[in-house]
Amino acid sequence: MNSTPALLNRILLTVLGLILLATGVLLVLLATVPAMGSWWHSWSAGVWGGINRLFDATRFPGRPESWLWIVVALALLALMGLMVAWIAQQGKGRSNFLAAEYDPGNTPGDVQIGGGVAEQALRHALEGRPDLAGATVTTYGVKGSPALKVRLLPRQGVAPHLLAAEVSGLLDALEAVVGKQIPVLIHIGAGARTRFSRAERVR
Repeated sequence: MNSTPALLNRILLTVLGLILLATGVLLVLLATVPAMGSWWHSWSAGVWGGINRLFDATRFPGRPESWLWIVVALALLALMGLMVAWIAQQGKGRSNFLAAEYDPGNTPGDVQIGGGVAEQALRHALEGRPDLAGATVTTYGVKGSPALKVRLLPRQGVAPHLLAAEVSGLLDALEAVVGKQIPVLIHIGAGARTRFSRAERVR
């Protein structure tokens, strides 16, 4: 429901994970295989010599400084800008209100109901249930209109269709209070938390 770049996030996490994995494997090989240590010393010496020659070839005329440092600084600034833009895209699409109507009464004006009202009410109704390992409620803006996303983590053995029906009843009651029909997405997921947790037993 939001505009978080999920595909880009997965690609970046995959690339970062592969880089960390390759670095870890390299460190293990350097620590355990003597031949790898010899290869690393010769390879790194050649790379460092090539870097020094590159900086020597890019010095300002008559000065010992290289203009490559300016290029490196600009590249780092561009990378920082891309990281800030990427962070700004996370969770985008959230909405602060659930309903808004114009009231032409004695004091005309807009009447707004914040999204936190629905989120807190539903969370309060769902918390403490023995058939749920977790529940989150979030308000999003979809095509200019507010909508709710209810994410449920049922415990093992709980029938998803019965849980969805009960939550739908809570949403019907919320719509009756608000006085407006609200688009809702009910997401019933599963994870390690649901597999390794169990409902409380009452004797």
